[in-house]
Amino acid sequence: MGSARDIVEHCGVPRFVFSDFPLGNSAGKPHDSVSQYQTLLLALKLFDQARAPRTTTCSPQRWSESDVWKDEFYSIEHLSAEQLAKRRAEFDQIKAIGKHIREDTSR
Repeated sequence: MGSARDIVEHCGVPRFVFSDFPLGNSAGKPHDSVSQYQTLLLALKLFDQARAPRTTTCSPQRWSESDVWKDEFYSIEHLSAEQLAKRRAEFDQIKAIGKHIREDTSR
C-alpha cells in the first residue's frame, strides 16, 4: 500500500495498492476505520488475485471532494513561519531517533 505511485512503481514492487492520499496515509484515512478496512480488503484481494508482477490497483477512495489538498500538501507557501518551524523541529527529532537506532544496531 502506498501513496507515492511513481516511486513505488519505479522500484518494481510485485503488488501495489495505490491510494491518492497525502503521504503517510496509504492505509486509509486517519481515524476512519471504514476507510482503513476497505483499503485492507483491497490489498488482500490484490494479494490473492494478482497473476503478474508489477500489478497495481488503485483505491477508489478520495481524500476529499476536491483535489485542492494536493496543492496545499506539496507547498510550504501555505504554512506560517511557526508551522514551518514546528515541522522542521519534528523532522529533526525523527532524524535524531533514526540516527540513534542506526548507531545502536551497528554495535
